[in-house]
Parts: sequence; C-alpha cells; structure tokens
Amino acid sequence: MSLLANRLKNISPSVTVSINALATEMRERGEDVISLAAGEPDFNTPSHIREKAIELIKDGNKIKYTPVPGIMALRNAIAEHFNKRYNTTYTQESVTTGVGGKGVLFNILYATLNVGDEVIIPAPYWVSYPEMVKMAQGTPVIIDTSEDNEFMMTAEELEKAISPKTKWIIFNSPSNPTGAVYTEQALKDIAEVLKKYPHVHILSDDVYEFLVYEGEFKNLLSVDSSLLERMVMCSAVSKTFAMTGWRLGYAITSNQELIKAINKIQSQLCSHTSTVSQYASLEALTSPFDFLDEFKEGYKRRRDLVLARLDKIDLLSARKPKGAFYVYINISKVIGKTTPQGKVLNTDVEICEYLLQEGKVALVPGTAFGLAPYMRLSYATADETLNKALDNVSHALDLLK
Repeated sequence: MSLLANRLKNISPSVTVSINALATEMRERGEDVISLAAGEPDFNTPSHIREKAIELIKDGNKIKYTPVPGIMALRNAIAEHFNKRYNTTYTQESVTTGVGGKGVLFNILYATLNVGDEVIIPAPYWVSYPEMVKMAQGTPVIIDTSEDNEFMMTAEELEKAISPKTKWIIFNSPSNPTGAVYTEQALKDIAEVLKKYPHVHILSDDVYEFLVYEGEFKNLLSVDSSLLERMVMCSAVSKTFAMTGWRLGYAITSNQELIKAINKIQSQLCSHTSTVSQYASLEALTSPFDFLDEFKEGYKRRRDLVLARLDKIDLLSARKPKGAFYVYINISKVIGKTTPQGKVLNTDVEICEYLLQEGKVALVPGTAFGLAPYMRLSYATADETLNKALDNVSHALDLLK
C-alpha cells in the first residue's frame, strides 16, 4: 500500500515555485542567474508598516492567539475599504483573513466544492487555480482566451462554458500572468450573462487591484450591484504593500454561511495567520497610501522598458499589459528553432529551459498558465536587472538556427 494519497496524482506542483527554486540552486552553484519568474515586488515593505510590527514585537503583549478570522480591527478596516469602493454595507462579520491570498482562495474552494462541481477558469490563469479546484475535488473548466482580445474572456465564451454543474467562475483582473485589465463594457457583458445563471457564484481575485496603469480598477460588482449576493472578493497585502512574506490574505462576502464554513476549516488547519502580520496589515490598510504612486511609477517605467526591448527582438512579441507587473510574451516564432547543441525547441517549456541554461534567465512557460506558446516575465525588479536579462535572452535567441 502506497504511503501517499491517490488525490496527489492529479495535482501538479507550482511551476513558478519550481523554476525559481532551480534558478536559486544554479546561483548557489556560482552561476550568474537572473530570475524573472517570481511574482514578488522588489520594493521593501513601507517603513511605517515594518516599524509597527517591530513595535508590536518589542511590546510583546499582543503576540498571542487571535480569533480565527482575524482581529476585529483588521476586519473592520477591510470592510471599510470595500464599503468605500463599492458603496456596500459590509461589517467585520463579512470578512475573514488567512495565510496569504492563496490560503484564503483554497479555503473558499474547499468549503464549497463537491465531487463533480465545475469551476470556470479563463486561461491563461494563475497556476494555482485549477490545482486548488482539483484538491477540493472539483472540476476545472478552462476557457482559452485570445491574444487578439487582449486575453480577456468574452461573454459568449463564458456562456458556452456554463453548465448545470457550474458552481464558480474565478475572475482575476488585473490578471496574472498577462496583466490584462477588463474594460467596463466587457465586465457589463459578462455580468449580463451571469444574471441569467443564478447558480453560478463569482470568486473575484482582486490582489492586483491597486496596480492598474491604464484606466481604473473595476470588477463585476463595480458594474452590477445585483451580483452582490453571489460575489466573494479576495485580496491580500502582498502585491500592493510589498508584503509577500507576511502572508496575509482576506475575503469578503455577504454570505455568512460561507464565512462560517471558511472559518471552520481554518480553525482546524492553522487557527489563524500570524498575529504580527495582522497588526502590520492593519497599519497598512489604515495609513495613507503615499508610497503607492512611487511603486506604480516604477512598475510602469519598467513595463515600458521591457516592451521597448522586446520590440527589438524579432522572435518575440507582447501585448501591452495594463496592470499587475507581468508581460506575457508570445514565443511562437521560436518554436521549431534549433539550439547550438542540435536540440529542436518544440514547446515553450523547452524554450524556457534553454533560456535558463544558455541565457541564465529564469522565465515561466505559458504551459504553466494554461496557454502556450508564451512565457511570463515579471518586471518587478530593477531596470539594470531587466536590461541585463533581456540582453542575455536576445543573445541566446541569436544563437538559434
């Protein structure tokens, strides 16, 4: 009898984590590897947030267990944020916090999916969505989007994918990995479809809500308040506040039954996320966002730098992302090329492996996000690093025949 559970046979490890780990291993061997694989801001957590955490640790009195969904003051602050944005009347009882955005998303799916329940996921998608669905015994239903439509799912594509078994649609805008930001009209069209199918719930992953460079952030609730009862909105402090390692995510919904179910799972899993992280996140959400303009300005400059460099590499092309901090690069012209060692590159996975070995640059193949042949580049790093990485990529591609 095998020690490992059968359910693991259907679960794939995170490709982004694996590639970043390989890049780290190569660095430790003394190789000069640049990783553009991880979705992690290179900015430091703003000083006032770090200072609040240090103050709390020095005091010592508040570093105790908290309620499972998080401290009341933090939940109130999260509810207030959503109320201001959407003109809603959420209370702290509508909020739960968890171990990063990933932990919160998993808890929601685990609390709601039965065997055979379907979850619609537009591709390209964040690598963990389908794996989380499968871990919760649901069935991912993938909609392939088109680069010609800027990787946005259309209302028609959504309607074709809906079945009596559909329980959720996972909606992510700005998108990881493409940086796509849905237009207001596209959201309205999708909302009209969803209103026809009241059994479909909406899981809105808004973790990049503050990182929009063209236009303004909107989600489905922004354009149609009638969807409120079916919406669960999720976010985290990781991307906006450069707090990836603090592991604080949150969800808000008017469905109290769901909140209680999520909390029941978390109570047996990890009780709650770090107390220090909760108080630091409270400081983040209730202090002025003065740092955000600097962050956004830096990301936008880096985005434009990357696009300008890609425009000069004949084998690569990319759409201009309007949010997040990724470029999803079309590498179809590289397919079929031969390396100096005589290997034919037939997939985006092989291309990324080649660029890592030959160019010493770690990028994530589009296969990991459900749509090939592409590769994702994270521009959440210094200009100098981006320039050097793209020099290496350009040189490695020049060696192909």
